[in-house]
Amino acid sequence: MILEKGKTFKVCSTCINFLIKETDGNRKFYCGRLGYETKPYYSFNCWDPIPKVKKLLEKRKREGRL
Repeated sequence: MILEKGKTFKVCSTCINFLIKETDGNRKFYCGRLGYETKPYYSFNCWDPIPKVKKLLEKRKREGRL
């Protein structure tokens, strides 16, 4: 699923499985779990947030903003 940039936290770039590989100055983004190239703003059902994002989501939930 492709989402508009900046509309949600639930995207590949905030997932623990998100990997960046740089070769010859070119960056490629991969999902370590699924094993294929992705984009930072893509979103999949297997999303598992990094600790920083988990804390932010919990804070917003307590504040009633989610």
